[in-house]
Amino acid sequence: MKTPPTLLSYKIILKYSILDIIDRIGVNHMDNVKRLRPECISCIVKGNLEKFPANTSIEKQVEYKQKLLQIIGNARDDLSSPVISKKIKQLQSEMFGMMDDYKEIKHHFNELMMEFETSTIKDVEQSKDPLYRAISYAMIGNYIDFGAMDSVDETYLKELLSTASERTFDLKQYSQLEKDLRNAKKVVYITDNCGEIVMDKVLVQTIQKLYPQANVQVLVRGYPVINDATIDDARQVGMDTIASIVENGSDIPGTFYDYISQEAKELLDTADVILAKGQGNFETMRMCQKNVYYIFLCKCEMFARQFDVPRFTGILMNDKEVCRRCL
Repeated sequence: MKTPPTLLSYKIILKYSILDIIDRIGVNHMDNVKRLRPECISCIVKGNLEKFPANTSIEKQVEYKQKLLQIIGNARDDLSSPVISKKIKQLQSEMFGMMDDYKEIKHHFNELMMEFETSTIKDVEQSKDPLYRAISYAMIGNYIDFGAMDSVDETYLKELLSTASERTFDLKQYSQLEKDLRNAKKVVYITDNCGEIVMDKVLVQTIQKLYPQANVQVLVRGYPVINDATIDDARQVGMDTIASIVENGSDIPGTFYDYISQEAKELLDTADVILAKGQGNFETMRMCQKNVYYIFLCKCEMFARQFDVPRFTGILMNDKEVCRRCL
């Protein structure tokens, strides 16, 4: 008589079945990932329902709000907030023309963070673990986000910068990142916001110094969107003097594979390690089954609940761990 399987054997079968499934999910299956969350819908409505010029007629306000709610109501649940936001920006542009211009804000925060660049580099170089410290600064830089927050408090930003030596994040994920960087020949660094890109530059330089065998290329947004970093920001802070800069061909505040250029796709497809900064990149890329390490601050309450951490906690997590935890 055949011996019935034990509970342990069931657990082993289940474990390896899940891992097997995870290993087989690829970019072409990303449309199966549910990305739209109730909190995101509320945030999108709150941020855009009254977003029109002051002199807009009653009739046009009604038309705008109806079309806005139609976009949200018809959004598939596999589309993330940044992708839906792109459609809303298109609607606003068609009805009211260009409304948001972050040029001055971006220039200001780039200049502000460049004031801290020299001291940041010195602190990183003198720390016991330069890579860990550089990641801490890169996380803090992610605070400069006008998409996730209504405003950026410069005083609080400076307070955060002073806490770099106190920052902690997942050591298991960090150890795996170190291992992957040691073996990497091609690293792609995806930036997120203006100002923050200065801290990204410090991290890129640190990686180049510690892992000289790795060719680091930097991927920026293809067109202006909110305060996200473009090639103009990269040039302003001197990122182009230390690494090759590639525009992703998209104006989505994230990295949505279907909407980026062929050049950007090839860059990601051939990378040994990808570092993706910010919540927007996480939202649009999670469960892509590439060797992506997400680095960001949990700036909104939804992210804080999702990762079960206090707001403004830094996260370092590989995409495989995201899949394992179904985040």
